[in-house]
Amino acid sequence: MTLLSRVLGFVRDQTLAIAFGAGTAMDVFLVAFKIPNFLRRLFGEGAFAQAFVPVFTEYRETRSRQALVELAAHVSGTFIVVLLVVSTLGVATSPLLVMLFAPGFSDDPARYALAVHMLRITFPYLFFVCLIAYAGSMLNTFGRFAVPSFTPVLLNVSLIGAAVLLAPRMEVPIVALAWGVLGAGIAQLALQLPFLARLGLLPRPRWGRHHEGVKRIMKLMAPAVLGSSVAQINLLLDTVIASFLVAGSLSWLYYGDRLMEFPLGLLGVTLGTVILPRLARGHSLEGDRDFRATLDWALRLVTVLGLPAAAGLAVLAEPLVATLFGYGEFAPEDIRMTAFALIAYAAGLPAFLAIKVLAPAFFARQDTKTPVRIGIVALVSNMAYNLVLVVPMVQLGFAAPHVGLALATTLSAWQQAITLYVTLGRRGIYHAPPALVGFAARTLPALAVMTLLLVALEHADWHPDWHVLDAGDRVLLLLGTIVASVAAWIVALAAGGVRPRQLASP
Repeated sequence: MTLLSRVLGFVRDQTLAIAFGAGTAMDVFLVAFKIPNFLRRLFGEGAFAQAFVPVFTEYRETRSRQALVELAAHVSGTFIVVLLVVSTLGVATSPLLVMLFAPGFSDDPARYALAVHMLRITFPYLFFVCLIAYAGSMLNTFGRFAVPSFTPVLLNVSLIGAAVLLAPRMEVPIVALAWGVLGAGIAQLALQLPFLARLGLLPRPRWGRHHEGVKRIMKLMAPAVLGSSVAQINLLLDTVIASFLVAGSLSWLYYGDRLMEFPLGLLGVTLGTVILPRLARGHSLEGDRDFRATLDWALRLVTVLGLPAAAGLAVLAEPLVATLFGYGEFAPEDIRMTAFALIAYAAGLPAFLAIKVLAPAFFARQDTKTPVRIGIVALVSNMAYNLVLVVPMVQLGFAAPHVGLALATTLSAWQQAITLYVTLGRRGIYHAPPALVGFAARTLPALAVMTLLLVALEHADWHPDWHVLDAGDRVLLLLGTIVASVAAWIVALAAGGVRPRQLASP
Protein backbone atom coordinates (compact mmCIF):
# COMPACT_ATOMS: atom_id res chain seq x y z
CA MET A 1 0.00 0.00 0.00
CA THR A 2 2.87 2.35 0.77
CA LEU A 3 4.47 1.49 -2.57
CA LEU A 4 1.20 2.30 -4.35
CA SER A 5 1.01 5.62 -2.51
CA ARG A 6 4.60 6.52 -3.42
CA VAL A 7 4.14 5.60 -7.09
CA LEU A 8 1.01 7.73 -7.29
CA GLY A 9 2.97 10.45 -5.50
CA PHE A 10 5.38 10.49 -8.42
CA VAL A 11 2.48 10.69 -10.85
CA ARG A 12 1.16 13.62 -8.81
CA ASP A 13 4.50 15.41 -8.87
CA GLN A 14 4.88 14.76 -12.60
CA THR A 15 1.46 16.26 -13.18
CA LEU A 16 2.28 19.36 -11.11
CA ALA A 17 5.69 19.79 -12.78
CA ILE A 18 4.22 19.56 -16.28
CA ALA A 19 1.24 21.81 -15.49
CA PHE A 20 2.92 24.48 -13.36
CA GLY A 21 6.70 24.07 -13.78
CA ALA A 22 9.06 25.34 -11.07
CA GLY A 23 8.30 29.04 -10.96
CA THR A 24 6.57 31.55 -8.72
CA ALA A 25 3.10 29.93 -8.72
CA MET A 26 4.47 26.57 -7.66
CA ASP A 27 6.62 28.20 -4.95
CA VAL A 28 3.48 29.84 -3.51
CA PHE A 29 1.54 26.57 -3.41
CA LEU A 30 4.43 24.78 -1.71
CA VAL A 31 4.46 27.37 1.07
CA ALA A 32 0.67 27.16 1.49
CA PHE A 33 0.89 23.36 1.65
CA LYS A 34 4.05 23.06 3.74
CA ILE A 35 2.77 25.04 6.72
CA PRO A 36 -0.21 22.76 7.60
CA ASN A 37 1.74 19.73 6.39
CA PHE A 38 4.57 20.62 8.76
CA LEU A 39 2.15 20.86 11.68
CA ARG A 40 0.59 17.56 10.59
CA ARG A 41 3.93 15.78 10.80
CA LEU A 42 4.67 17.48 14.08
CA PHE A 43 1.35 16.83 15.89
CA GLY A 44 -0.16 14.00 13.86
CA GLU A 45 2.40 11.55 12.53
CA GLY A 46 5.14 12.83 14.81
CA ALA A 47 4.66 13.71 18.45
CA PHE A 48 1.08 12.47 18.82
CA ALA A 49 1.61 9.04 17.28
CA GLN A 50 4.83 8.46 19.19
CA ALA A 51 3.21 9.44 22.49
CA PHE A 52 -0.16 7.80 21.86
CA VAL A 53 0.89 4.37 20.56
CA PRO A 54 2.92 3.26 23.65
CA VAL A 55 0.13 4.33 26.03
CA PHE A 56 -2.61 2.83 23.85
CA THR A 57 -0.60 -0.41 23.54
CA GLU A 58 -0.13 -0.58 27.30
CA TYR A 59 -3.90 -0.16 27.84
CA ARG A 60 -4.59 -2.89 25.30
CA GLU A 61 -2.10 -5.32 26.86
CA THR A 62 -2.72 -4.71 30.56
CA ARG A 63 -6.22 -3.25 31.02
CA SER A 64 -9.84 -4.06 30.22
CA ARG A 65 -11.58 -3.52 26.91
CA GLN A 66 -13.81 -0.89 28.53
CA ALA A 67 -10.76 1.08 29.70
CA LEU A 68 -9.32 0.97 26.18
CA VAL A 69 -12.54 2.30 24.63
CA GLU A 70 -12.81 5.04 27.25
CA LEU A 71 -9.24 6.11 26.46
CA ALA A 72 -10.15 6.35 22.78
CA ALA A 73 -13.24 8.44 23.61
CA HIS A 74 -11.36 10.93 25.77
CA VAL A 75 -8.36 11.20 23.44
CA SER A 76 -10.53 11.80 20.38
CA GLY A 77 -12.70 14.40 22.15
CA THR A 78 -9.71 16.31 23.48
CA PHE A 79 -7.89 16.11 20.15
CA ILE A 80 -10.90 17.40 18.21
CA VAL A 81 -11.29 20.47 20.43
CA VAL A 82 -7.58 21.31 20.28
CA LEU A 83 -7.46 20.88 16.49
CA LEU A 84 -10.54 23.07 15.98
CA VAL A 85 -8.90 25.86 17.98
CA VAL A 86 -5.56 25.54 16.19
CA SER A 87 -7.18 25.38 12.74
CA THR A 88 -9.30 28.46 13.41
CA LEU A 89 -6.29 30.40 14.65
CA GLY A 90 -4.30 29.28 11.63
CA VAL A 91 -6.87 30.59 9.17
CA ALA A 92 -7.19 33.87 11.07
CA THR A 93 -3.43 34.43 11.25
CA SER A 94 -2.54 33.32 7.72
CA PRO A 95 -0.93 36.69 6.82
CA LEU A 96 1.39 36.41 9.81
CA LEU A 97 2.21 32.76 9.09
CA VAL A 98 3.23 33.57 5.53
CA MET A 99 5.46 36.36 6.82
CA LEU A 100 6.96 33.95 9.35
CA PHE A 101 7.66 31.01 7.03
CA ALA A 102 8.29 32.85 3.75
CA PRO A 103 9.39 36.41 4.61
CA GLY A 104 10.94 36.79 1.16
CA PHE A 105 7.42 36.85 -0.32
CA SER A 106 6.81 40.29 1.20
CA ASP A 107 8.88 41.87 -1.56
CA ASP A 108 6.18 40.91 -4.08
CA PRO A 109 2.66 41.97 -2.95
CA ALA A 110 0.91 39.79 -5.53
CA ARG A 111 2.85 36.69 -4.53
CA TYR A 112 2.28 37.41 -0.83
CA ALA A 113 -1.49 37.94 -1.30
CA LEU A 114 -1.80 34.69 -3.27
CA ALA A 115 0.08 32.77 -0.58
CA VAL A 116 -2.23 34.12 2.14
CA HIS A 117 -5.34 33.23 0.12
CA MET A 118 -4.15 29.68 -0.54
CA LEU A 119 -3.06 29.12 3.06
CA ARG A 120 -6.56 30.00 4.28
CA ILE A 121 -7.86 27.18 2.10
CA THR A 122 -5.20 24.60 2.97
CA PHE A 123 -4.85 25.20 6.72
CA PRO A 124 -8.06 23.32 7.73
CA TYR A 125 -6.40 20.26 6.21
CA LEU A 126 -4.51 20.10 9.52
CA PHE A 127 -7.75 19.27 11.39
CA PHE A 128 -8.60 16.33 9.19
CA VAL A 129 -5.12 14.91 8.69
CA CYS A 130 -4.29 14.86 12.43
CA LEU A 131 -7.48 12.90 13.09
CA ILE A 132 -6.38 10.60 10.25
CA ALA A 133 -3.10 10.03 12.07
CA TYR A 134 -5.01 9.31 15.30
CA ALA A 135 -7.23 6.76 13.56
CA GLY A 136 -4.25 5.22 11.78
CA SER A 137 -2.33 4.84 15.04
CA MET A 138 -5.15 2.75 16.53
CA LEU A 139 -5.47 0.65 13.39
CA ASN A 140 -1.70 0.04 13.36
CA THR A 141 -1.75 -1.04 17.01
CA PHE A 142 -4.29 -3.71 16.09
CA GLY A 143 -2.13 -4.85 13.16
CA ARG A 144 -4.32 -3.18 10.52
CA PHE A 145 -1.56 -1.54 8.46
CA ALA A 146 -3.12 -1.61 4.98
CA VAL A 147 -5.81 1.07 5.37
CA PRO A 148 -3.60 3.76 6.97
CA SER A 149 -0.92 3.04 4.37
CA PHE A 150 -3.46 3.37 1.55
CA THR A 151 -4.92 6.63 2.85
CA PRO A 152 -2.26 8.93 1.25
CA VAL A 153 -3.33 7.61 -2.14
CA LEU A 154 -6.43 9.80 -1.86
CA LEU A 155 -4.29 12.94 -1.44
CA ASN A 156 -2.39 12.10 -4.61
CA VAL A 157 -5.57 11.39 -6.55
CA SER A 158 -7.18 14.61 -5.30
CA LEU A 159 -4.23 16.79 -6.34
CA ILE A 160 -3.97 15.13 -9.74
CA GLY A 161 -7.68 15.71 -10.29
CA ALA A 162 -7.39 19.33 -9.15
CA ALA A 163 -4.50 20.00 -11.54
CA VAL A 164 -6.08 18.30 -14.55
CA LEU A 165 -9.80 19.00 -14.12
CA LEU A 166 -10.22 22.01 -11.84
CA ALA A 167 -7.22 24.24 -12.61
CA PRO A 168 -8.16 24.99 -16.25
CA ARG A 169 -11.54 26.27 -15.06
CA MET A 170 -10.20 28.68 -12.44
CA GLU A 171 -9.14 32.29 -12.84
CA VAL A 172 -5.91 31.55 -10.94
CA PRO A 173 -5.17 27.90 -11.85
CA ILE A 174 -2.73 27.18 -9.00
CA VAL A 175 -5.51 27.81 -6.42
CA ALA A 176 -7.12 24.57 -7.57
CA LEU A 177 -4.37 22.69 -5.77
CA ALA A 178 -5.32 24.30 -2.45
CA TRP A 179 -8.89 23.05 -2.83
CA GLY A 180 -7.50 19.64 -3.79
CA VAL A 181 -5.60 19.47 -0.49
CA LEU A 182 -8.69 20.31 1.57
CA GLY A 183 -10.87 17.81 -0.31
CA ALA A 184 -8.27 15.10 0.23
CA GLY A 185 -8.34 15.61 4.01
CA ILE A 186 -12.09 15.05 4.15
CA ALA A 187 -11.90 11.94 1.94
CA GLN A 188 -8.99 10.42 3.88
CA LEU A 189 -10.75 10.68 7.23
CA ALA A 190 -14.00 9.30 5.80
CA LEU A 191 -12.12 6.24 4.54
CA GLN A 192 -10.74 5.22 7.94
CA LEU A 193 -13.80 5.72 10.16
CA PRO A 194 -15.66 2.53 9.10
CA PHE A 195 -12.62 0.39 9.90
CA LEU A 196 -12.38 1.91 13.37
CA ALA A 197 -16.07 1.20 13.87
CA ARG A 198 -15.51 -2.48 13.03
CA LEU A 199 -12.93 -2.66 15.82
CA GLY A 200 -15.35 -0.99 18.22
CA LEU A 201 -13.03 1.99 18.58
CA LEU A 202 -15.35 4.77 17.45
CA PRO A 203 -17.02 5.84 20.71
CA ARG A 204 -18.68 9.21 21.25
CA PRO A 205 -15.84 11.76 21.70
CA ARG A 206 -15.58 13.22 25.19
CA TRP A 207 -13.47 16.00 26.65
CA GLY A 208 -10.76 14.27 28.66
CA ARG A 209 -8.26 16.83 29.84
CA HIS A 210 -8.17 15.19 33.28
CA HIS A 211 -8.31 11.56 32.12
CA GLU A 212 -5.25 9.66 33.36
CA GLY A 213 -4.35 8.30 29.92
CA VAL A 214 -4.82 11.65 28.19
CA LYS A 215 -2.58 13.37 30.73
CA ARG A 216 0.14 10.79 30.15
CA ILE A 217 -0.09 11.23 26.39
CA MET A 218 0.05 15.02 26.68
CA LYS A 219 3.03 14.77 29.01
CA LEU A 220 4.84 12.58 26.49
CA MET A 221 3.83 14.82 23.59
CA ALA A 222 5.15 18.06 25.06
CA PRO A 223 8.83 17.33 24.46
CA ALA A 224 8.23 15.11 21.43
CA VAL A 225 6.64 17.98 19.48
CA LEU A 226 10.10 19.20 18.60
CA GLY A 227 12.19 16.07 18.88
CA SER A 228 10.10 13.82 16.63
CA SER A 229 10.15 16.11 13.60
CA VAL A 230 13.49 17.84 13.52
CA ALA A 231 13.84 17.04 9.84
CA GLN A 232 10.54 18.82 9.11
CA ILE A 233 11.58 21.89 11.09
CA ASN A 234 14.80 21.93 9.13
CA LEU A 235 12.87 21.83 5.87
CA LEU A 236 10.75 24.78 6.96
CA LEU A 237 13.86 26.74 7.90
CA ASP A 238 15.04 25.97 4.40
CA THR A 239 11.77 27.43 3.11
CA VAL A 240 12.40 30.68 4.97
CA ILE A 241 15.87 31.07 3.48
CA ALA A 242 14.87 29.85 0.02
CA SER A 243 12.12 32.49 -0.14
CA PHE A 244 14.93 35.07 -0.43
CA LEU A 245 16.71 33.17 -3.22
CA VAL A 246 15.95 33.18 -6.95
CA ALA A 247 12.42 32.16 -7.98
CA GLY A 248 12.23 28.40 -8.38
CA SER A 249 14.53 27.56 -5.46
CA LEU A 250 11.64 26.27 -3.35
CA SER A 251 10.44 24.09 -6.21
CA TRP A 252 13.90 22.68 -6.91
CA LEU A 253 14.28 21.72 -3.27
CA TYR A 254 10.77 20.26 -3.21
CA TYR A 255 11.23 18.01 -6.24
CA GLY A 256 14.66 16.88 -5.03
CA ASP A 257 13.23 16.12 -1.61
CA ARG A 258 10.32 14.22 -3.16
CA LEU A 259 12.68 11.84 -4.94
CA MET A 260 14.61 11.27 -1.73
CA GLU A 261 11.31 10.75 0.11
CA PHE A 262 10.43 7.75 -2.07
CA PRO A 263 12.84 5.29 -0.40
CA LEU A 264 12.52 7.16 2.91
CA GLY A 265 8.74 6.79 2.88
CA LEU A 266 8.70 3.29 1.48
CA LEU A 267 11.27 1.93 3.93
CA GLY A 268 11.83 4.42 6.76
CA VAL A 269 8.27 5.50 7.51
CA THR A 270 6.98 1.95 7.02
CA LEU A 271 9.61 0.51 9.35
CA GLY A 272 8.96 3.17 11.96
CA THR A 273 5.23 2.47 11.80
CA VAL A 274 5.63 -1.30 12.10
CA ILE A 275 8.32 -1.46 14.79
CA LEU A 276 6.89 1.13 17.21
CA PRO A 277 3.99 -1.08 18.44
CA ARG A 278 6.33 -4.09 18.53
CA LEU A 279 8.98 -2.22 20.51
CA ALA A 280 6.34 -0.83 22.87
CA ARG A 281 4.90 -4.32 23.41
CA GLY A 282 8.37 -5.76 24.01
CA HIS A 283 9.15 -3.08 26.56
CA SER A 284 5.80 -3.28 28.38
CA LEU A 285 6.13 -7.07 28.64
CA GLU A 286 9.79 -6.76 29.66
CA GLY A 287 10.94 -8.52 26.53
CA ASP A 288 14.37 -6.95 26.08
CA ARG A 289 15.45 -9.75 23.78
CA ASP A 290 12.55 -9.10 21.42
CA PHE A 291 13.18 -5.36 21.72
CA ARG A 292 16.79 -5.69 20.54
CA ALA A 293 15.99 -8.29 17.88
CA THR A 294 13.47 -5.89 16.36
CA LEU A 295 16.07 -3.12 16.18
CA ASP A 296 18.63 -5.52 14.67
CA TRP A 297 16.17 -6.53 11.95
CA ALA A 298 15.22 -2.94 11.13
CA LEU A 299 18.85 -1.81 10.88
CA ARG A 300 19.66 -4.74 8.58
CA LEU A 301 16.90 -3.60 6.24
CA VAL A 302 18.15 0.00 6.41
CA THR A 303 21.62 -1.22 5.42
CA VAL A 304 20.67 -3.55 2.60
CA LEU A 305 18.06 -1.22 1.06
CA GLY A 306 19.07 2.28 2.16
CA LEU A 307 22.71 2.28 1.03
CA PRO A 308 22.07 1.27 -2.60
CA ALA A 309 19.10 3.65 -2.76
CA ALA A 310 21.30 6.56 -1.68
CA ALA A 311 24.00 5.68 -4.22
CA GLY A 312 21.45 5.28 -7.00
CA LEU A 313 19.78 8.62 -6.27
CA ALA A 314 23.14 10.43 -6.27
CA VAL A 315 24.59 8.92 -9.46
CA LEU A 316 21.32 8.96 -11.41
CA ALA A 317 20.08 12.31 -10.08
CA GLU A 318 19.78 14.10 -13.43
CA PRO A 319 18.36 11.08 -15.33
CA LEU A 320 15.75 10.57 -12.62
CA VAL A 321 14.68 14.22 -12.61
CA ALA A 322 14.63 14.40 -16.42
CA THR A 323 12.60 11.19 -16.75
CA LEU A 324 10.05 11.98 -14.07
CA PHE A 325 9.60 15.74 -14.30
CA GLY A 326 11.40 17.10 -17.38
CA TYR A 327 8.40 17.88 -19.59
CA GLY A 328 6.02 20.75 -20.32
CA GLU A 329 6.77 23.78 -18.14
CA PHE A 330 9.70 22.04 -16.38
CA ALA A 331 12.72 23.52 -18.21
CA PRO A 332 16.23 21.96 -18.65
CA GLU A 333 17.58 24.44 -16.08
CA ASP A 334 14.96 23.19 -13.62
CA ILE A 335 16.19 19.63 -14.23
CA ARG A 336 19.80 20.58 -13.53
CA MET A 337 19.05 22.57 -10.38
CA THR A 338 16.75 19.89 -8.98
CA ALA A 339 19.40 17.24 -9.63
CA PHE A 340 21.93 19.23 -7.59
CA ALA A 341 19.51 19.32 -4.66
CA LEU A 342 18.80 15.59 -4.98
CA ILE A 343 22.50 14.69 -4.81
CA ALA A 344 22.84 16.64 -1.57
CA TYR A 345 19.72 15.04 -0.06
CA ALA A 346 20.78 11.53 -1.14
CA ALA A 347 23.93 11.76 0.96
CA GLY A 348 21.70 11.96 4.03
CA LEU A 349 19.27 9.16 3.17
CA PRO A 350 20.93 6.47 5.35
CA ALA A 351 20.85 8.88 8.30
CA PHE A 352 17.17 9.75 7.75
CA LEU A 353 16.38 6.02 7.65
CA ALA A 354 18.38 5.34 10.81
CA ILE A 355 16.47 8.09 12.66
CA LYS A 356 13.17 6.42 11.74
CA VAL A 357 14.44 3.24 13.44
CA LEU A 358 16.38 4.62 16.41
CA ALA A 359 13.93 7.29 17.61
CA PRO A 360 11.11 4.74 18.19
CA ALA A 361 13.47 2.86 20.52
CA PHE A 362 13.13 5.80 22.93
CA PHE A 363 9.43 6.47 22.27
CA ALA A 364 8.54 2.82 22.92
CA ARG A 365 10.05 3.20 26.39
CA GLN A 366 7.93 6.33 26.90
CA ASP A 367 11.10 8.44 26.88
CA THR A 368 10.47 11.52 24.72
CA LYS A 369 12.84 13.87 26.53
CA THR A 370 16.04 12.30 25.23
CA PRO A 371 15.14 12.53 21.52
CA VAL A 372 14.04 16.11 22.15
CA ARG A 373 17.42 17.11 23.54
CA ILE A 374 19.14 15.45 20.63
CA GLY A 375 16.70 17.06 18.22
CA ILE A 376 17.20 20.55 19.59
CA VAL A 377 20.97 20.27 19.20
CA ALA A 378 20.53 19.01 15.62
CA LEU A 379 18.11 21.85 14.86
CA VAL A 380 20.49 24.52 16.12
CA SER A 381 23.32 22.86 14.22
CA ASN A 382 21.25 22.86 11.04
CA MET A 383 20.76 26.62 11.35
CA ALA A 384 24.51 27.02 11.73
CA TYR A 385 25.16 24.77 8.73
CA ASN A 386 22.73 26.88 6.69
CA LEU A 387 24.63 30.06 7.49
CA VAL A 388 28.05 28.48 6.92
CA LEU A 389 27.07 27.00 3.57
CA VAL A 390 24.46 29.27 1.99
CA VAL A 391 25.76 32.76 2.85
CA PRO A 392 29.18 32.24 1.22
CA MET A 393 27.50 30.66 -1.82
CA VAL A 394 25.32 33.75 -2.28
CA GLN A 395 28.19 36.16 -1.70
CA LEU A 396 30.44 34.35 -4.17
CA GLY A 397 27.69 34.26 -6.80
CA PHE A 398 27.33 30.48 -6.73
CA ALA A 399 24.77 29.41 -9.35
CA ALA A 400 22.92 27.00 -7.05
CA PRO A 401 22.93 28.30 -3.46
CA HIS A 402 19.85 26.22 -2.67
CA VAL A 403 22.19 23.19 -2.62
CA GLY A 404 23.64 24.56 0.62
CA LEU A 405 20.23 24.18 2.24
CA ALA A 406 20.01 20.53 1.22
CA LEU A 407 23.55 19.85 2.43
CA ALA A 408 22.80 21.47 5.79
CA THR A 409 19.78 19.19 6.24
CA THR A 410 21.95 16.16 5.41
CA LEU A 411 24.64 17.11 7.92
CA SER A 412 22.03 17.68 10.62
CA ALA A 413 20.46 14.27 9.94
CA TRP A 414 23.78 12.46 10.30
CA GLN A 415 24.47 14.30 13.54
CA GLN A 416 21.07 13.32 14.92
CA ALA A 417 21.31 9.66 13.87
CA ILE A 418 24.79 9.19 15.34
CA THR A 419 23.82 10.86 18.62
CA LEU A 420 20.69 8.70 18.96
CA TYR A 421 22.72 5.53 18.47
CA VAL A 422 25.51 6.56 20.85
CA THR A 423 22.95 7.50 23.53
CA LEU A 424 21.21 4.11 23.26
CA GLY A 425 24.58 2.44 23.74
CA ARG A 426 25.62 4.55 26.71
CA ARG A 427 22.39 3.68 28.52
CA GLY A 428 22.77 -0.01 27.85
CA ILE A 429 19.56 -0.09 25.85
CA TYR A 430 21.02 -1.20 22.54
CA HIS A 431 24.43 -2.00 21.05
CA ALA A 432 24.84 -3.28 17.52
CA PRO A 433 25.88 -6.94 17.97
CA PRO A 434 28.94 -8.33 16.13
CA ALA A 435 26.66 -10.16 13.70
CA LEU A 436 25.07 -6.87 12.60
CA VAL A 437 28.44 -5.14 12.26
CA GLY A 438 29.72 -8.02 10.15
CA PHE A 439 26.59 -7.92 8.03
CA ALA A 440 27.08 -4.21 7.34
CA ALA A 441 30.75 -4.73 6.49
CA ARG A 442 29.84 -7.40 3.92
CA THR A 443 27.54 -4.97 2.11
CA LEU A 444 30.25 -2.36 1.45
CA PRO A 445 32.04 -4.22 -1.39
CA ALA A 446 28.67 -4.83 -3.01
CA LEU A 447 27.88 -1.11 -2.73
CA ALA A 448 31.18 -0.26 -4.44
CA VAL A 449 30.45 -2.70 -7.29
CA MET A 450 26.98 -1.29 -7.86
CA THR A 451 28.12 2.35 -7.73
CA LEU A 452 30.99 1.77 -10.16
CA LEU A 453 28.61 0.06 -12.58
CA LEU A 454 26.19 3.00 -12.42
CA VAL A 455 28.98 5.52 -13.05
CA ALA A 456 30.30 3.43 -15.96
CA LEU A 457 26.87 3.15 -17.57
CA GLU A 458 26.08 6.83 -17.09
CA HIS A 459 29.38 8.00 -18.64
CA ALA A 460 29.71 5.42 -21.41
CA ASP A 461 30.52 6.79 -24.88
CA TRP A 462 27.40 5.21 -26.37
CA HIS A 463 25.12 6.75 -23.75
CA PRO A 464 22.83 9.42 -25.30
CA ASP A 465 22.04 12.80 -23.76
CA TRP A 466 18.95 12.46 -21.54
CA HIS A 467 17.64 15.84 -22.70
CA VAL A 468 17.32 14.78 -26.36
CA LEU A 469 15.41 11.56 -25.65
CA ASP A 470 11.62 11.39 -25.71
CA ALA A 471 9.66 10.19 -22.68
CA GLY A 472 9.47 6.54 -23.72
CA ASP A 473 13.20 6.23 -24.42
CA ARG A 474 14.03 7.96 -21.13
CA VAL A 475 11.90 5.50 -19.18
CA LEU A 476 13.31 2.43 -20.95
CA LEU A 477 16.92 3.56 -20.56
CA LEU A 478 16.45 4.47 -16.91
CA LEU A 479 14.69 1.21 -16.09
CA GLY A 480 17.42 -0.77 -17.86
CA THR A 481 20.09 1.03 -15.86
CA ILE A 482 18.26 0.45 -12.57
CA VAL A 483 17.63 -3.25 -13.30
CA ALA A 484 21.32 -3.76 -14.16
CA SER A 485 22.46 -2.04 -10.96
CA VAL A 486 20.00 -3.99 -8.77
CA ALA A 487 21.16 -7.25 -10.34
CA ALA A 488 24.78 -6.31 -9.66
CA TRP A 489 23.90 -5.42 -6.06
CA ILE A 490 22.15 -8.74 -5.42
CA VAL A 491 24.92 -10.82 -7.02
CA ALA A 492 27.62 -8.91 -5.14
CA LEU A 493 25.73 -9.34 -1.84
CA ALA A 494 25.41 -13.07 -2.42
CA ALA A 495 29.11 -13.32 -3.26
CA GLY A 496 29.88 -11.52 0.00
CA GLY A 497 27.92 -14.02 2.06
CA VAL A 498 24.65 -12.14 2.63
CA ARG A 499 21.65 -14.50 2.64
CA PRO A 500 17.86 -13.79 2.57
CA ARG A 501 17.34 -15.50 5.93
CA GLN A 502 19.38 -12.72 7.54
CA LEU A 503 16.59 -10.28 6.61
CA ALA A 504 13.74 -12.35 8.02
CA SER A 505 11.52 -10.65 10.57
CA PRO A 506 12.20 -11.84 14.16
